[in-house]
Amino acid sequence: MTNSTRNRIKDKAFQFFGIFCMLIGLVFLGALLVDIITRGLGRIDWDFLTSLPSRRASRSGILTAWAGTLWILLLTSLIAFPLGISAGVYLEEYTKKSKLSSFLEINIANLAGVPSIIYGLLGLEVFVRQMQMGASLLAGALTLSLLVLPIVIVTTREALKAVPPSVRQGSFALGATKWQTTWRQVLPASFGGILTGVILALSRAVGEAAPLIVVGALAYVPFVPSSPNDEFTVLPIQIFNWTSRPQAEFLVNAAAAIIMLLFITFLLNGVAVYLRNKQQKKIKW
Repeated sequence: MTNSTRNRIKDKAFQFFGIFCMLIGLVFLGALLVDIITRGLGRIDWDFLTSLPSRRASRSGILTAWAGTLWILLLTSLIAFPLGISAGVYLEEYTKKSKLSSFLEINIANLAGVPSIIYGLLGLEVFVRQMQMGASLLAGALTLSLLVLPIVIVTTREALKAVPPSVRQGSFALGATKWQTTWRQVLPASFGGILTGVILALSRAVGEAAPLIVVGALAYVPFVPSSPNDEFTVLPIQIFNWTSRPQAEFLVNAAAAIIMLLFITFLLNGVAVYLRNKQQKKIKW
């Protein structure tokens, strides 16, 4: 048997091994989704979406949880994305290669992998205690903003790198300034990639419970928040609260809430894919 034959056999074996590992993950994921859907789909109705939490499972709903989730997503978007995109543009377009810039790049990349509970502890000390925001929506949104900022910065820089240098050079040749080139040429050309990273960062934020629990998000809130200074709860915390109860009826509620959380996550990812594809069709290099 020649070496080329052995290599082909090894390639085929590794290919089948990879497919087998992928199928194992898909089977377990599919079984989990089927179990959740069969348990919770029948519980989802208008009353479930518009009712306040209750000690009785049949009367309990997720109104305060999904309202708090929308508040958190909105505030996190308003705080994190302008800062993250601006930081990514500055680091990619304006900074020169130096030891300081390399140090910043390495640390930003490392921050994207820091466990979320660490950001929760940071938010507890800085926003809740030092800035005296209390267990408010604003404190939770600022904490999640710190969590998603590295992701937004990294994806923004990667999207800007994908723009061909000829776009910048052509703009400079026509007499445009650095800012005019960045604002009118580079950013529109990289908008699809930036937007994809932004929505994927939101998708991560929507499922986080640990940092919000640390900053003081409540498991039971009998009112819908109406301002950034109000106390709040979110869907992941509500799900955790229901799954920790001994009554089987609350497990059905938790399954229904998981379906709604998955719906929000899939919706955000679907919007990201749609907008990215739509933007890419407009750009012809």
